Amino acid sequence: MVQTYNKLIRDKVPQIIEDSGHLASLRVLTENEFDQALQDKLREEVAEFIESKEVEELADILEVVYCLADRVGHTPESIEHLRSKKAAQKGGFLERIFLIETEEEAF
Repeated sequence: MVQTYNKLIRDKVPQIIEDSGHLASLRVLTENEFDQALQDKLREEVAEFIESKEVEELADILEVVYCLADRVGHTPESIEHLRSKKAAQKGGFLERIFLIETEEEAF
């Protein structure tokens, strides 16, 4: 039976498929297709985390985010630096604060 996926996969998955004795139809994406596939993969991984609450899905999200960062010239370290800087300036989300409204645009 043929299983259709039509999605971006990790680099070692073709070898894993082959090692398991199966055949796969693959192709290398164009630059534009790759950018779109990364965005689709991010949505997929976020949806999987929301559904399962599994920490492994958070690791998958990070892998996609790091790849997206690389596509625009950033490293995981530079992303972490930006995250840390923003957290120092505006805080994180641990206090569970939910903004209802302000009189004018506040930030």
